[in-house]
Amino acid sequence: MSIFFDNHSQVTRRYPLRVAVIGATGSIGAQTLDVCRKHPDKLQVTALAAYDSLGKLVASAREFGVKHVAVGNEARRGDALLEELPAGCEVTFGAAAVTALASLDDNDAVMNSVVGAVGIDVGYQALVAGKTLLYANKESIVVGGDLLMPLAKPGKLIPVDSEHYAIFDCLLGERLSEVHRIWLTCSGGPFYGWTCEQLAGVTAADALAHPTWNMGPKITVDSATLMNKGLEVLEAKQLFEVDVDQVRVLVHRQSRIHSMVEFVDGTIKAQLGPSDMRIPIQAALSFPERWETASVREDYCAMQPLTFGEADEETFRCLALAKEAGRAGGTLPCAMNAANEIANAAFRAGTCGFLDIQRVVEDVMNQTEVEPVTSLEQLADVDARARAQARAVLQTIAR
Repeated sequence: MSIFFDNHSQVTRRYPLRVAVIGATGSIGAQTLDVCRKHPDKLQVTALAAYDSLGKLVASAREFGVKHVAVGNEARRGDALLEELPAGCEVTFGAAAVTALASLDDNDAVMNSVVGAVGIDVGYQALVAGKTLLYANKESIVVGGDLLMPLAKPGKLIPVDSEHYAIFDCLLGERLSEVHRIWLTCSGGPFYGWTCEQLAGVTAADALAHPTWNMGPKITVDSATLMNKGLEVLEAKQLFEVDVDQVRVLVHRQSRIHSMVEFVDGTIKAQLGPSDMRIPIQAALSFPERWETASVREDYCAMQPLTFGEADEETFRCLALAKEAGRAGGTLPCAMNAANEIANAAFRAGTCGFLDIQRVVEDVMNQTEVEPVTSLEQLADVDARARAQARAVLQTIAR
C-alpha cells in the first residue's frame, strides 16, 4: 500500500491533535516538545515515554499535564522522582508499557523517536491502531518495512527525517511510477575526504563532532561511518517504492538541500531550508497544513555557494554494505542493523576502532542466511542472533 494519495482533502486532522511522544527525552523528542510549545492551540501532548532520564521526563509531564507516562527501564520503578508527576498521571514500566502508549484511545498521533530496532513494536502498534505515525525511527522501517508498510494507509505514516520528509514533500501530487531517481543528500559527516589510514586512529569524540546537525550519539556515529545514510537508502526504498539503485547519495556539505527527486522527463524537485529538525517535525505534525515557522529563515542572497560530491563507498564501507543488504532484502537488513548497533556502541565505549564497525557488520552479514520476513517474532530472533554474532566478532578483535 502506498503512503501517498492524489488529494490532500483525504487527510483530516482534529484539533488539538493529541500526541504521544515516544523517546521524549532524546534529541528528536525534545524538539518535538518544542514544536508543541509553539502551537498549544493545535497540539496537545497526552503521553510521554523514555527509557531513563526521569528528571527530563517528569519535568515535561508536569509542563504538558500528560495523562500517561511510560518508563522503559523497569529498575526505575519506585524512584522518588516519579512522585513529582502531575496528579492523575498514570505511570507504567518496561518495554511493553512503552509500546502500549502507541495505541491509547486518547492519542491521535504517535511520534516514534526511539533510537534503534527496538522502536519497531511502537510503529507496528500505532499503525494497527489506526494512529498517525510520525516516525524518526528509521531502523524500524529498515528492519520491518515488509511488515509495517502494508499497514500504512495514505496520510497515516509520515517520515520525520529531514531527507525523507523532503522526498515525501517533493512527491506530493506526483506519480511514483514517474520517478527516475531520488537524490538523497548527505553532509558527509566529520571525516569527509579522509582515507582509511586517517580513519584508523579516530576516537568517539572525533566522530561525535558532526559538522551540521545536533543529533544523539548513536546516530551521530552512524553519520560518521555513513551507515546512517545507508539506513536512509533502505528507508527510501521501503517508503517510496523504488529500487536501491534508484537512490543515489549526494554529498552536500552545507545541508541546505534536504533531498531531491528526479522524474523521467528530466525535471527535478528539491526541498531547501535551514538545518533545523523542528521544521520537518512541525511539517509532519501539521500535515496537510503548513503552520508559521519558529525557525530563522534563510537569506539566500547571502548564502555561500552550495557544493556537491560523491560518497566514498570504498572507504566508508557501511554505506555499501547497507545497499547490499537492501538489494538482498528479507532478513538481511535486520541482521545488518543489529550488528551495526552493537559495533556502534562498542566504538563509543572505546572497545573497538572506527573501521572495526564495518568489519563487524560485514562479518555478520556473511554469516546470515537470508529468509523472507514473516513476523515480528522472526525479526526478534534474527536480531538477537546477529547481536550475538557481532559480540563474538568484537571479542576476536579485542584479542
